[in-house]
Amino acid sequence: MAKASNDLLEMLHNAVAKDLLDKVESGEATAQELSAAIKFLKDNGIEATRETSKDLGKLADTALPQFDDEDNVIEFARAN
Repeated sequence: MAKASNDLLEMLHNAVAKDLLDKVESGEATAQELSAAIKFLKDNGIEATRETSKDLGKLADTALPQFDDEDNVIEFARAN
């Protein structure tokens, strides 16, 4: 069996990326498709941090609870 050309592999990569993006943007992506999109990004070395993504920074600042470490310490006793 002959190897696929780089051009063909690039076309396939782009098609997969476009299909995943279309699903996510439409809001109709299933949990499996979202998982596939996350894996696709990870496999391609794509990551977002609050420093590089304005939306991620906003999410972290508004949607996540803020804790003062000193006021929210819970001590656990070790089981013997």
